[in-house]
Amino acid sequence: MQPSSTRASVPAPDAPATATATAPDDRLRPGRPAFRRANLALFAAGVATFVLLYSTQGLLPVLSADLDLTPGQASWTASAATLGLALGLLPASALSDRYGRTAVMTASTLAASVLALALLATLVFRLLIPAARHFTPAPVDARALARTVGRHLRNPLLVRLYALGMLFMAVFGAVYNTVGYRLISAPFHLPESIAASIFVVYLVGTGTSAAAGRLSGRLGRRGALYVSVGVTSAGLLLSLADSLLCALLGLVLITAGFFAGHATASSAVGRTATEGRAQASALYLIAYYLGNSLGGTLGADAYHATGWPGAAAVGLTAMTLAAGVTLYATRQAHTTRRALADG
Repeated sequence: MQPSSTRASVPAPDAPATATATAPDDRLRPGRPAFRRANLALFAAGVATFVLLYSTQGLLPVLSADLDLTPGQASWTASAATLGLALGLLPASALSDRYGRTAVMTASTLAASVLALALLATLVFRLLIPAARHFTPAPVDARALARTVGRHLRNPLLVRLYALGMLFMAVFGAVYNTVGYRLISAPFHLPESIAASIFVVYLVGTGTSAAAGRLSGRLGRRGALYVSVGVTSAGLLLSLADSLLCALLGLVLITAGFFAGHATASSAVGRTATEGRAQASALYLIAYYLGNSLGGTLGADAYHATGWPGAAAVGLTAMTLAAGVTLYATRQAHTTRRALADG
């Protein structure tokens, strides 16, 4: 009879094969130092991107005054940047599959920062971002990319989400490309430095983006979108009053509704796409930034023609269309549920 220690070390002939050791769990999880570093790195990358894209938005009235430009002409300093971003997103998604997200993000922010001198944030991002742990390089295949994009564009739900991203961002562009002009004009006559600082309202989006997830959990995705459309529209209507308090509160509501709608739609894209998620997200962002370029230019032209009511009308039109898209999705869902119940 063998000693018990020897018997324990010899597996039975018919015992199933099992791994003798498990790989360490190196995924990024909340609370871990690597997770906090990644968050800080992405924050720095976001700051770099945001500054590069929207650095002229608060200066549009100054550009108009100094260069004798209409609001529509001056708005192209912001719209052209987001248009260029939209054009570069699909190629970037293909390169990220080949070289990794970190490498593409570093190269992109570095190239943009060198051109615009917004460099410190890029250095912070590169120093803090953890190395990729589960990335497998894939070759850049133009035909495969086209097939993946085609499948996404034939998915009705994804197309609706892309449309919603475009429409919400159209409101954002229309409002923030013109609000500076309104605040320095009658009846407010704020100094340009004070009018430019109004963009601190962007910080409202930090809270509403986080709250959008809880709202979706409680009301469902479409319920959250209805609330976002309603809040944004209420802000646009409130901003029409010739009261500084109403104008500022309206801007807060517009910003809160926009970020909640964007967070809801963009997160749904990731859950809907079962393959080619990088390309699905890229298509959403293309629509999103095209909406900014289109809404910003149309809003600025409308403001030049009729004042703030014109810019607000552009935003309300976009929200009416967004409500229509969401209502159509609701009807489709009800029709599908009835068909399944009858079947």
